[in-house]
Amino acid sequence: MTTAGVHLVDHPLVQHKITLMRRKEASTNSFRRLVREVSAMMAYEVLRDVAVHEIPVETPMESTTGTVMDGKKLVFVSILRAGTGILDGMLDVVPSARVGHIGLYRDPKIRVAVEYYFKMPGELHERDVVVVDPLLATGNSAVAAIDRLSEYRPKSIKFVCLLTCPEGIATLTGAHPEVPIYTAAIDRGLDEHGYILPGLGDVGDRIFGTK
Repeated sequence: MTTAGVHLVDHPLVQHKITLMRRKEASTNSFRRLVREVSAMMAYEVLRDVAVHEIPVETPMESTTGTVMDGKKLVFVSILRAGTGILDGMLDVVPSARVGHIGLYRDPKIRVAVEYYFKMPGELHERDVVVVDPLLATGNSAVAAIDRLSEYRPKSIKFVCLLTCPEGIATLTGAHPEVPIYTAAIDRGLDEHGYILPGLGDVGDRIFGTK
């Protein structure tokens, strides 16, 4: 389902696994595995319009042509640290993609994203970028990441998350209406601390087993 730049990946398998992830009793191992599985499934929808070209192929029967994509022109950008979980699933599908990292942390008092790390492949202006972060909550981290990436003028930018909410969507689309959002769920809203409800909790802690 697509609504005004927001693509909801509502395949039954994706929704089933999101429900399993929501359970507070899910172990670190199972939660990490589910993030990876859902991310791989979402990659098929996210990359539906990726550029392709034809190449000659020799089958066991005859010569023909086949369609391939150029993974080296694709960059997955992980917002650290929780974005690593989605990154692993995406790379399972497109192992030839390049990878960039943006380190951001949220100031607990003013909820502003602060950058502490930035490393990207070269020639970003020739590449399509997919930014990955498990949650689009306040939207401040996503906007900060895309602001930074936009300085390099990539061919295109997409944003992928497992869950979002109306507040996060409004923040990101307000700052970057040209960036489509891909998500598996749009939850009710934010609590007073800026966490999504009903949400998944702190995804970084759940992936890495920290508190």
